[in-house]
Amino acid sequence: MERPGHAVAALALTAAFTAMPAAASNTCAAAETQLFTCNTTNGKQVLLCDAGDTLHYTFGKPGRPPEMQLKVRREEASTWQWEGIGRAISYSINVPNGNTVYDVFWSVDRMTDEHEVQAGVNVEVNGRHVATVRCNADSVEQAMEGVDLKPAS
Repeated sequence: MERPGHAVAALALTAAFTAMPAAASNTCAAAETQLFTCNTTNGKQVLLCDAGDTLHYTFGKPGRPPEMQLKVRREEASTWQWEGIGRAISYSINVPNGNTVYDVFWSVDRMTDEHEVQAGVNVEVNGRHVATVRCNADSVEQAMEGVDLKPAS
């Protein structure tokens, strides 16, 4: 469920987007490792790639110039890794951009027969949650388990 303030978040997201001249790619570059990708419920794509010294985060409509493309030094990003306890297996990677943090997340309820997947991006501005962009569960690919980043606080 999206939290209140979605309209404000959309404005914050739009203000933070950096238009890039190239069309959005559905995959990471050859030298990069894909950590996460999905198609969102609003027809856009999230892509997070590990390029060694940097992480690359892209958001936008497939086949069109990205609405946002970030290159973040590895030491600026952080991760939350499931510790083997609880009903939900979950992983996330926090990608900072000034006063905004894009928390790319994936989780699965291991205690139900359906094993429902929840995935997307939580957006925080100045430490306050302003939006959640949800992924279509059947489009999610993630490889965040064991990623070598500092632990999220």
